[in-house]
Amino acid sequence: MDTHLTKRIYRIREAAEIIGVPQSTLRFWEKEFPDLQPKRTASNQRHYSPQDMELLQIIQFLLHTKGLKLEAAKEYLKHNKKNVSKKLKVIEKLERVKSELEIFLEALNLRNQKI
Repeated sequence: MDTHLTKRIYRIREAAEIIGVPQSTLRFWEKEFPDLQPKRTASNQRHYSPQDMELLQIIQFLLHTKGLKLEAAKEYLKHNKKNVSKKLKVIEKLERVKSELEIFLEALNLRNQKI
């Protein structure tokens, strides 16, 4: 999941790719989570703001990573949105550090094989 959102709007296809779920899942989440209300164009296309994207990342984290059921995720989000957001950011930073360490380890292993 990428928290470095650089665009002002994301269409549903882009949002789904970033979050890692099908577009139909995003449409379903819109019905289930009242805070998730992307703007609509005149032609009824969804435009997700960076704030919508952050909420999508939180929902994805609660449901898929943390493994909460839908109702539990709704309640958790209702009472702990700020804490969930902080935890998600920490987890993402740790995942980036892990990735970088894996790259360094691979480079060291390649270096040792050459020696």
